[in-house]
Amino acid sequence: MLKTFLLSLLTTAAVLPTTNVFAAPDADPNPNNKISQASNQRKIVLERQEMRPLMGKLDQVPMLNSNSPEIVQTEGILLSAFPSTGMAYPQAHLNFPFEGRFDVFTHHISKAPPPTDLRTLYIGAIAYNPTDKPVTIDVLQGASYLSQPDAPFYEAPNYSLNNDGATYRGPGDRAMLDILRGRRQDIFPAQIVIPPKQSRMLMNVPIPVKELDPPLNGRSGLSRLRSDGKVYVATLALYARLNSDGTERAPNLAEWENILKNGELAKPRDVVPTPPDLTEGAFEYSRVAGVQMGSQWFGNLTDKDRNDLAIPKRGESYSYGLSLLQYGTMGTGQVQTAPLKVRYPDTAYSAHGNYGVQYNLTMPLHNPTNETQTVVLSFQNPIKYDKPVGGLQFFEPLPDDVFFRGSVRVKFRDDKGLAQTRYVHLMMKRGERGKSLVTLTMPPSDRRVVQFDFLYPADATPPQVLTVTTTP
Repeated sequence: MLKTFLLSLLTTAAVLPTTNVFAAPDADPNPNNKISQASNQRKIVLERQEMRPLMGKLDQVPMLNSNSPEIVQTEGILLSAFPSTGMAYPQAHLNFPFEGRFDVFTHHISKAPPPTDLRTLYIGAIAYNPTDKPVTIDVLQGASYLSQPDAPFYEAPNYSLNNDGATYRGPGDRAMLDILRGRRQDIFPAQIVIPPKQSRMLMNVPIPVKELDPPLNGRSGLSRLRSDGKVYVATLALYARLNSDGTERAPNLAEWENILKNGELAKPRDVVPTPPDLTEGAFEYSRVAGVQMGSQWFGNLTDKDRNDLAIPKRGESYSYGLSLLQYGTMGTGQVQTAPLKVRYPDTAYSAHGNYGVQYNLTMPLHNPTNETQTVVLSFQNPIKYDKPVGGLQFFEPLPDDVFFRGSVRVKFRDDKGLAQTRYVHLMMKRGERGKSLVTLTMPPSDRRVVQFDFLYPADATPPQVLTVTTTP
Protein backbone atom coordinates (compact mmCIF):
# COMPACT_ATOMS: atom_id res chain seq x y z
CA MET A 1 0.00 0.00 0.00
CA LEU A 2 2.70 2.52 1.01
CA LYS A 3 4.74 1.73 -2.08
CA THR A 4 1.75 2.31 -4.30
CA PHE A 5 1.07 5.73 -2.83
CA LEU A 6 4.72 6.74 -3.00
CA LEU A 7 4.78 5.83 -6.67
CA SER A 8 1.76 8.05 -7.13
CA LEU A 9 4.05 11.01 -6.45
CA LEU A 10 5.60 10.45 -9.85
CA THR A 11 2.24 10.40 -11.56
CA THR A 12 0.50 12.92 -9.32
CA ALA A 13 -2.34 14.93 -10.75
CA ALA A 14 -0.16 18.01 -10.22
CA VAL A 15 1.31 17.13 -13.61
CA LEU A 16 -0.94 18.72 -16.21
CA PRO A 17 -1.64 16.22 -18.99
CA THR A 18 -0.78 16.92 -22.59
CA THR A 19 -3.70 18.53 -24.38
CA ASN A 20 -4.46 17.82 -28.02
CA VAL A 21 -5.43 21.21 -29.41
CA PHE A 22 -7.55 19.74 -32.17
CA ALA A 23 -9.08 16.89 -30.17
CA ALA A 24 -12.82 16.50 -30.59
CA PRO A 25 -15.01 17.39 -27.59
CA ASP A 26 -15.43 14.57 -25.10
CA ALA A 27 -19.19 14.63 -25.55
CA ASP A 28 -21.41 15.11 -28.60
CA PRO A 29 -22.84 18.67 -28.50
CA ASN A 30 -25.88 17.58 -30.51
CA PRO A 31 -28.87 18.44 -28.28
CA ASN A 32 -30.58 15.18 -29.24
CA ASN A 33 -27.78 13.17 -27.62
CA LYS A 34 -27.72 12.89 -23.83
CA ILE A 35 -25.04 10.20 -23.51
CA SER A 36 -21.96 9.37 -25.59
CA GLN A 37 -20.17 6.05 -25.39
CA ALA A 38 -16.41 6.14 -24.80
CA SER A 39 -14.12 3.64 -26.50
CA ASN A 40 -13.41 1.85 -23.22
CA GLN A 41 -17.16 1.34 -22.55
CA ARG A 42 -17.19 4.13 -19.97
CA LYS A 43 -20.15 6.40 -20.63
CA ILE A 44 -19.76 10.16 -20.92
CA VAL A 45 -22.91 11.86 -19.69
CA LEU A 46 -23.67 15.38 -20.91
CA GLU A 47 -25.74 17.42 -18.46
CA ARG A 48 -27.07 20.56 -20.08
CA GLN A 49 -26.54 23.74 -18.15
CA GLU A 50 -24.98 27.15 -18.42
CA MET A 51 -21.23 27.66 -17.96
CA ARG A 52 -20.36 31.17 -16.84
CA PRO A 53 -16.98 32.92 -16.73
CA LEU A 54 -15.88 33.74 -13.21
CA MET A 55 -16.34 37.35 -12.20
CA GLY A 56 -13.50 39.20 -10.50
CA LYS A 57 -9.77 38.98 -11.06
CA LEU A 58 -6.40 38.15 -9.56
CA ASP A 59 -4.70 40.64 -7.30
CA GLN A 60 -1.22 41.93 -8.12
CA VAL A 61 0.69 40.25 -5.28
CA PRO A 62 3.79 38.54 -6.76
CA MET A 63 4.47 34.89 -6.01
CA LEU A 64 7.79 33.09 -6.39
CA ASN A 65 6.44 29.85 -7.92
CA SER A 66 9.04 27.07 -7.58
CA ASN A 67 7.71 23.86 -9.19
CA SER A 68 10.34 22.99 -11.83
CA PRO A 69 12.11 20.67 -11.85
CA GLU A 70 9.45 18.80 -9.91
CA ILE A 71 11.74 15.78 -9.45
CA VAL A 72 15.10 17.06 -8.16
CA GLN A 73 18.15 14.80 -8.49
CA THR A 74 21.05 17.25 -8.41
CA GLU A 75 22.15 20.14 -6.26
CA GLY A 76 21.60 23.56 -7.76
CA ILE A 77 19.27 26.46 -8.28
CA LEU A 78 15.55 25.77 -8.43
CA LEU A 79 14.43 29.35 -9.00
CA SER A 80 16.44 32.53 -8.49
CA ALA A 81 15.00 36.03 -8.70
CA PHE A 82 18.43 37.48 -7.84
CA PRO A 83 20.34 39.75 -10.24
CA SER A 84 22.82 37.93 -12.46
CA THR A 85 25.77 40.20 -11.64
CA GLY A 86 28.65 38.25 -10.13
CA MET A 87 26.95 34.88 -10.58
CA ALA A 88 28.77 31.93 -12.17
CA TYR A 89 25.72 31.10 -14.32
CA PRO A 90 23.96 34.40 -15.09
CA GLN A 91 21.17 32.69 -17.06
CA ALA A 92 19.96 31.05 -13.83
CA HIS A 93 19.00 34.41 -12.27
CA LEU A 94 15.89 36.34 -13.26
CA ASN A 95 16.38 39.69 -11.42
CA PHE A 96 12.99 40.38 -9.82
CA PRO A 97 13.03 42.31 -6.50
CA PHE A 98 10.25 41.84 -3.94
CA GLU A 99 8.90 44.51 -1.59
CA GLY A 100 5.70 44.64 0.42
CA ARG A 101 3.40 41.62 0.14
CA PHE A 102 4.67 38.57 -1.71
CA ASP A 103 4.33 34.78 -1.55
CA VAL A 104 6.74 31.87 -1.91
CA PHE A 105 5.26 28.61 -3.26
CA THR A 106 7.31 25.39 -3.52
CA HIS A 107 6.46 21.90 -4.74
CA HIS A 108 9.33 19.44 -5.33
CA ILE A 109 10.09 15.73 -5.14
CA SER A 110 13.33 14.00 -4.17
CA LYS A 111 14.07 10.71 -5.91
CA ALA A 112 17.33 8.91 -5.15
CA PRO A 113 19.50 9.38 -8.30
CA PRO A 114 20.73 5.81 -8.10
CA PRO A 115 18.62 3.83 -5.62
CA THR A 116 21.68 3.45 -3.40
CA ASP A 117 22.15 7.21 -2.91
CA LEU A 118 19.85 7.84 0.03
CA ARG A 119 21.12 11.25 1.11
CA THR A 120 18.49 13.70 2.34
CA LEU A 121 17.74 16.51 -0.09
CA TYR A 122 17.17 19.94 1.45
CA ILE A 123 15.06 22.68 -0.09
CA GLY A 124 16.14 26.18 0.89
CA ALA A 125 14.58 29.58 0.33
CA ILE A 126 17.06 32.41 0.77
CA ALA A 127 16.42 36.17 0.91
CA TYR A 128 19.03 38.91 0.42
CA ASN A 129 18.82 42.55 1.51
CA PRO A 130 20.57 44.75 -1.12
CA THR A 131 19.88 47.99 0.76
CA ASP A 132 21.83 49.97 3.36
CA LYS A 133 19.19 49.49 6.07
CA PRO A 134 17.88 46.40 7.86
CA VAL A 135 14.85 44.84 6.22
CA THR A 136 12.16 43.03 8.21
CA ILE A 137 10.12 40.23 6.66
CA ASP A 138 6.91 39.33 8.50
CA VAL A 139 5.75 35.74 8.01
CA LEU A 140 1.99 36.20 7.94
CA GLN A 141 1.20 32.54 7.26
CA GLY A 142 3.35 29.58 6.34
CA ALA A 143 3.11 25.83 5.87
CA SER A 144 5.37 23.14 4.38
CA TYR A 145 4.69 19.41 4.51
CA LEU A 146 6.21 16.16 3.32
CA SER A 147 4.26 13.45 1.58
CA GLN A 148 5.81 10.91 3.97
CA PRO A 149 5.07 10.96 6.84
CA ASP A 150 3.13 14.24 7.03
CA ALA A 151 0.42 13.77 4.40
CA PRO A 152 0.32 10.41 2.58
CA PHE A 153 -1.87 9.88 -0.47
CA TYR A 154 -4.25 7.45 1.21
CA GLU A 155 -7.78 6.85 0.01
CA ALA A 156 -10.51 9.04 1.48
CA PRO A 157 -14.23 9.64 0.95
CA ASN A 158 -15.05 12.05 -1.86
CA TYR A 159 -16.74 14.31 0.70
CA SER A 160 -15.78 14.77 4.38
CA LEU A 161 -16.65 17.49 6.85
CA ASN A 162 -13.30 18.94 7.94
CA ASN A 163 -13.99 21.64 10.50
CA ASP A 164 -11.24 20.23 12.73
CA GLY A 165 -8.67 20.32 9.91
CA ALA A 166 -7.71 16.67 10.45
CA THR A 167 -8.42 15.40 6.91
CA TYR A 168 -5.88 15.85 4.11
CA ARG A 169 -4.37 13.71 1.37
CA GLY A 170 -1.02 14.83 -0.02
CA PRO A 171 1.33 17.63 1.05
CA GLY A 172 -0.24 20.20 -1.27
CA ASP A 173 -3.64 19.50 0.27
CA ARG A 174 -2.36 19.84 3.85
CA ALA A 175 -0.29 22.98 3.23
CA MET A 176 -3.17 24.79 1.52
CA LEU A 177 -5.55 23.80 4.33
CA ASP A 178 -3.20 25.37 6.88
CA ILE A 179 -3.09 28.63 4.93
CA LEU A 180 -6.87 28.61 4.46
CA ARG A 181 -7.21 28.31 8.24
CA GLY A 182 -4.79 31.21 8.78
CA ARG A 183 -2.00 29.11 10.33
CA ARG A 184 1.72 29.72 10.61
CA GLN A 185 3.48 26.39 11.12
CA ASP A 186 6.03 26.23 13.93
CA ILE A 187 8.97 25.84 11.54
CA PHE A 188 8.40 29.43 10.35
CA PRO A 189 9.40 32.33 12.62
CA ALA A 190 6.98 35.23 12.94
CA GLN A 191 9.62 37.66 11.72
CA ILE A 192 13.01 37.65 10.00
CA VAL A 193 15.35 40.64 10.14
CA ILE A 194 17.99 40.81 7.40
CA PRO A 195 20.93 43.17 8.02
CA PRO A 196 22.15 45.38 5.14
CA LYS A 197 23.92 43.47 2.33
CA GLN A 198 23.29 40.12 4.02
CA SER A 199 21.18 37.01 3.49
CA ARG A 200 18.91 34.98 5.71
CA MET A 201 17.08 31.69 5.18
CA LEU A 202 13.31 31.86 4.82
CA MET A 203 13.16 28.06 4.76
CA ASN A 204 15.64 25.18 5.19
CA VAL A 205 13.67 21.93 5.12
CA PRO A 206 14.50 18.26 4.35
CA ILE A 207 12.99 15.72 1.97
CA PRO A 208 14.18 12.37 3.41
CA VAL A 209 14.03 9.17 1.34
CA LYS A 210 16.18 6.72 3.34
CA GLU A 211 13.42 4.73 5.03
CA LEU A 212 11.06 4.69 2.03
CA ASP A 213 10.39 2.04 -0.61
CA PRO A 214 10.77 3.25 -3.31
CA PRO A 215 13.18 6.01 -2.16
CA LEU A 216 11.21 9.08 -3.18
CA ASN A 217 9.33 11.74 -1.26
CA GLY A 218 7.73 15.09 -1.93
CA ARG A 219 7.27 18.43 -0.18
CA SER A 220 4.81 21.27 -0.81
CA GLY A 221 4.67 24.63 0.89
CA LEU A 222 3.39 28.19 0.77
CA SER A 223 4.49 31.27 2.71
CA ARG A 224 2.71 34.60 2.76
CA LEU A 225 5.23 37.33 3.52
CA ARG A 226 5.48 41.08 3.90
CA SER A 227 8.75 42.98 3.59
CA ASP A 228 9.37 46.58 4.63
CA GLY A 229 12.16 46.90 2.08
CA LYS A 230 13.53 45.44 -1.15
CA VAL A 231 14.74 41.83 -1.08
CA TYR A 232 15.80 39.20 -3.60
CA VAL A 233 14.64 35.61 -3.11
CA ALA A 234 15.70 32.22 -4.49
CA THR A 235 14.86 28.56 -3.92
CA LEU A 236 17.77 26.12 -3.93
CA ALA A 237 18.55 22.41 -3.55
CA LEU A 238 21.42 20.89 -1.56
CA TYR A 239 22.03 17.43 -0.16
CA ALA A 240 22.61 17.10 3.58
CA ARG A 241 26.13 17.72 4.81
CA LEU A 242 27.85 15.22 7.12
CA ASN A 243 28.97 15.74 10.67
CA SER A 244 32.29 14.28 11.84
CA ASP A 245 30.45 11.22 13.16
CA GLY A 246 28.85 10.53 9.77
CA THR A 247 25.38 11.80 10.67
CA GLU A 248 23.57 14.24 8.42
CA ARG A 249 23.04 17.93 9.10
CA ALA A 250 21.18 20.71 7.30
CA PRO A 251 23.23 22.98 5.02
CA ASN A 252 24.20 26.24 6.67
CA LEU A 253 23.80 29.79 5.36
CA ALA A 254 27.30 29.93 3.83
CA GLU A 255 26.68 26.69 1.93
CA TRP A 256 23.39 28.00 0.59
CA GLU A 257 25.06 31.27 -0.45
CA ASN A 258 27.76 29.29 -2.26
CA ILE A 259 25.32 27.22 -4.35
CA LEU A 260 23.38 30.39 -5.17
CA LYS A 261 26.51 32.12 -6.46
CA ASN A 262 28.20 29.16 -8.17
CA GLY A 263 25.42 26.68 -8.92
CA GLU A 264 23.65 25.78 -12.14
CA LEU A 265 19.95 25.06 -12.54
CA ALA A 266 18.98 21.83 -10.80
CA LYS A 267 18.30 18.74 -12.91
CA PRO A 268 16.69 16.82 -14.51
CA ARG A 269 14.83 19.49 -16.44
CA ASP A 270 11.12 18.97 -17.07
CA VAL A 271 9.42 18.66 -20.45
CA VAL A 272 9.79 21.80 -22.59
CA PRO A 273 6.50 23.74 -22.83
CA THR A 274 4.61 24.42 -26.02
CA PRO A 275 4.43 28.11 -27.03
CA PRO A 276 1.01 29.51 -26.08
CA ASP A 277 0.26 30.65 -29.64
CA LEU A 278 0.28 27.08 -30.96
CA THR A 279 -2.54 26.44 -33.42
CA GLU A 280 -2.12 22.74 -34.12
CA GLY A 281 -0.85 19.50 -32.60
CA ALA A 282 -0.35 18.55 -28.96
CA PHE A 283 0.13 21.12 -26.20
CA GLU A 284 2.55 20.63 -23.27
CA TYR A 285 1.88 22.90 -20.30
CA SER A 286 5.12 21.95 -18.49
CA ARG A 287 5.87 23.04 -14.92
CA VAL A 288 6.37 26.50 -13.49
CA ALA A 289 9.56 28.22 -12.39
CA GLY A 290 9.09 31.96 -12.31
CA VAL A 291 7.46 34.93 -10.61
CA GLN A 292 3.73 35.13 -11.18
CA MET A 293 1.48 38.11 -10.63
CA GLY A 294 -1.44 37.05 -8.51
CA SER A 295 -1.89 35.42 -5.11
CA GLN A 296 -5.68 35.65 -4.65
CA TRP A 297 -8.73 35.85 -6.92
CA PHE A 298 -11.51 38.06 -5.58
CA GLY A 299 -14.93 37.76 -7.18
CA ASN A 300 -18.43 39.05 -6.37
CA LEU A 301 -20.68 36.79 -8.42
CA THR A 302 -23.76 38.74 -9.51
CA ASP A 303 -26.01 38.99 -12.52
CA LYS A 304 -25.14 41.66 -15.07
CA ASP A 305 -25.93 45.16 -13.82
CA ARG A 306 -27.31 43.71 -10.58
CA ASN A 307 -26.15 43.54 -6.97
CA ASP A 308 -27.45 40.02 -6.49
CA LEU A 309 -27.38 36.61 -8.14
CA ALA A 310 -30.72 35.13 -9.15
CA ILE A 311 -30.94 31.42 -8.43
CA PRO A 312 -31.51 29.13 -11.44
CA LYS A 313 -34.98 28.20 -12.57
CA ARG A 314 -36.42 25.12 -10.92
CA GLY A 315 -34.59 22.01 -12.15
CA GLU A 316 -31.75 24.00 -13.75
CA SER A 317 -28.12 24.82 -12.92
CA TYR A 318 -25.32 27.18 -13.80
CA SER A 319 -21.60 26.81 -13.07
CA TYR A 320 -18.51 28.97 -12.68
CA GLY A 321 -15.11 27.68 -13.76
CA LEU A 322 -12.29 27.47 -11.21
CA SER A 323 -8.65 27.57 -12.33
CA LEU A 324 -9.63 27.75 -16.00
CA LEU A 325 -6.58 27.57 -18.25
CA GLN A 326 -5.56 27.59 -21.89
CA TYR A 327 -7.34 24.78 -23.77
CA GLY A 328 -9.37 24.15 -20.62
CA THR A 329 -11.78 27.10 -20.50
CA MET A 330 -14.89 24.89 -20.18
CA GLY A 331 -16.59 26.75 -23.01
CA THR A 332 -16.23 30.20 -21.41
CA GLY A 333 -13.15 31.41 -23.29
CA GLN A 334 -11.80 32.61 -19.93
CA VAL A 335 -8.22 31.90 -18.86
CA GLN A 336 -7.66 32.54 -15.14
CA THR A 337 -3.99 31.52 -15.13
CA ALA A 338 -1.67 33.95 -13.37
CA PRO A 339 0.81 35.54 -15.82
CA LEU A 340 4.54 35.22 -15.24
CA LYS A 341 6.70 38.34 -15.07
CA VAL A 342 9.92 36.31 -15.36
CA ARG A 343 10.55 32.63 -16.14
CA TYR A 344 13.16 30.22 -17.45
CA PRO A 345 12.93 29.46 -21.20
CA ASP A 346 12.40 25.71 -20.65
CA THR A 347 9.56 26.11 -18.12
CA ALA A 348 5.85 26.95 -18.36
CA TYR A 349 4.81 30.20 -20.04
CA SER A 350 2.26 30.95 -17.31
CA ALA A 351 1.24 29.56 -13.93
CA HIS A 352 -1.07 26.84 -15.29
CA GLY A 353 -3.30 25.54 -12.52
CA ASN A 354 -2.84 28.54 -10.19
CA TYR A 355 -1.32 26.31 -7.52
CA GLY A 356 -1.27 28.19 -4.21
CA VAL A 357 -3.76 30.82 -5.40
CA GLN A 358 -6.72 31.50 -3.10
CA TYR A 359 -10.18 31.94 -4.62
CA ASN A 360 -12.42 34.26 -2.56
CA LEU A 361 -15.93 34.26 -4.04
CA THR A 362 -19.08 35.94 -2.75
CA MET A 363 -22.48 34.82 -4.01
CA PRO A 364 -25.42 37.11 -2.99
CA LEU A 365 -28.13 34.60 -3.88
CA HIS A 366 -31.66 35.83 -4.48
CA ASN A 367 -34.90 33.92 -5.00
CA PRO A 368 -36.91 36.19 -7.32
CA THR A 369 -39.87 33.79 -7.56
CA ASN A 370 -43.13 33.59 -5.65
CA GLU A 371 -42.40 30.07 -4.43
CA THR A 372 -40.03 28.56 -1.90
CA GLN A 373 -37.02 27.03 -3.67
CA THR A 374 -34.33 24.58 -2.59
CA VAL A 375 -30.88 25.66 -3.75
CA VAL A 376 -27.74 23.50 -3.72
CA LEU A 377 -24.14 24.68 -4.04
CA SER A 378 -21.69 21.98 -5.17
CA PHE A 379 -18.04 21.65 -6.21
CA GLN A 380 -17.65 19.43 -9.28
CA ASN A 381 -14.89 17.86 -11.36
CA PRO A 382 -16.34 17.54 -14.88
CA ILE A 383 -14.31 16.33 -17.85
CA LYS A 384 -12.05 19.10 -19.11
CA TYR A 385 -12.94 20.70 -22.44
CA ASP A 386 -12.35 23.99 -24.22
CA LYS A 387 -14.99 24.71 -26.87
CA PRO A 388 -18.65 24.80 -25.75
CA VAL A 389 -20.40 21.42 -25.69
CA GLY A 390 -23.72 22.51 -24.22
CA GLY A 391 -23.14 21.66 -20.58
CA LEU A 392 -20.91 19.63 -18.31
CA GLN A 393 -19.65 16.11 -19.00
CA PHE A 394 -19.28 13.35 -16.41
CA PHE A 395 -18.07 9.75 -16.47
CA GLU A 396 -20.16 6.69 -15.59
CA PRO A 397 -18.62 4.70 -14.03
CA LEU A 398 -15.83 6.85 -12.66
CA PRO A 399 -12.17 6.17 -13.58
CA ASP A 400 -9.59 5.52 -10.86
CA ASP A 401 -7.50 8.66 -11.31
CA VAL A 402 -7.99 11.36 -8.66
CA PHE A 403 -7.99 14.90 -10.06
CA PHE A 404 -8.65 16.95 -6.93
CA ARG A 405 -7.58 16.62 -3.29
CA GLY A 406 -8.29 19.60 -1.10
CA SER A 407 -10.50 21.44 1.36
CA VAL A 408 -12.93 24.26 0.61
CA ARG A 409 -14.65 26.64 3.01
CA VAL A 410 -18.21 27.94 2.84
CA LYS A 411 -19.74 30.64 5.04
CA PHE A 412 -23.49 31.23 5.03
CA ARG A 413 -26.61 31.73 7.13
CA ASP A 414 -28.62 28.57 7.46
CA ASP A 415 -32.41 28.27 7.23
CA LYS A 416 -32.69 29.31 10.90
CA GLY A 417 -30.68 32.47 10.28
CA LEU A 418 -27.60 31.20 12.13
CA ALA A 419 -24.12 31.98 10.78
CA GLN A 420 -22.26 28.84 9.69
CA THR A 421 -18.67 28.17 8.64
CA ARG A 422 -18.08 24.78 7.08
CA TYR A 423 -14.81 23.22 5.90
CA VAL A 424 -15.27 20.31 3.50
CA HIS A 425 -12.52 17.99 2.27
CA LEU A 426 -13.00 16.77 -1.29
CA MET A 427 -11.23 13.93 -3.05
CA MET A 428 -12.67 13.81 -6.54
CA LYS A 429 -12.01 11.67 -9.56
CA ARG A 430 -11.97 12.84 -13.13
CA GLY A 431 -15.48 13.37 -14.42
CA GLU A 432 -17.13 13.23 -10.98
CA ARG A 433 -20.29 15.06 -9.97
CA GLY A 434 -20.18 16.92 -6.69
CA LYS A 435 -22.21 16.51 -3.52
CA SER A 436 -23.88 19.41 -1.78
CA LEU A 437 -21.62 21.83 0.08
CA VAL A 438 -24.61 23.93 1.13
CA THR A 439 -28.37 23.34 0.78
CA LEU A 440 -30.62 26.36 1.33
CA THR A 441 -34.39 26.53 1.54
CA MET A 442 -35.16 30.00 0.20
CA PRO A 443 -38.64 31.50 0.61
CA PRO A 444 -39.97 33.95 -2.01
CA SER A 445 -37.78 37.07 -2.37
CA ASP A 446 -35.25 35.61 0.10
CA ARG A 447 -31.66 36.78 -0.12
CA ARG A 448 -28.76 34.74 1.24
CA VAL A 449 -25.04 35.51 0.91
CA VAL A 450 -22.73 32.51 0.51
CA GLN A 451 -18.95 32.94 0.66
CA PHE A 452 -16.82 30.25 -0.93
CA ASP A 453 -13.03 30.07 -0.77
CA PHE A 454 -10.14 27.64 -1.13
CA LEU A 455 -6.50 27.57 -2.16
CA TYR A 456 -5.74 25.54 -5.25
CA PRO A 457 -3.57 22.61 -4.07
CA ALA A 458 -0.52 21.30 -5.90
CA ASP A 459 -1.73 17.69 -5.94
CA ALA A 460 -4.67 18.44 -8.23
CA THR A 461 -5.42 18.88 -11.94
CA PRO A 462 -7.51 21.86 -13.09
CA PRO A 463 -10.12 22.89 -13.88
CA GLN A 464 -13.10 22.34 -11.59
CA VAL A 465 -16.43 24.16 -11.34
CA LEU A 466 -18.68 25.68 -8.69
CA THR A 467 -22.30 24.83 -9.47
CA VAL A 468 -25.58 26.38 -8.28
CA THR A 469 -28.68 24.21 -8.73
CA THR A 470 -32.34 24.77 -7.95
CA THR A 471 -33.82 21.36 -7.32
CA PRO A 472 -36.87 20.20 -9.33
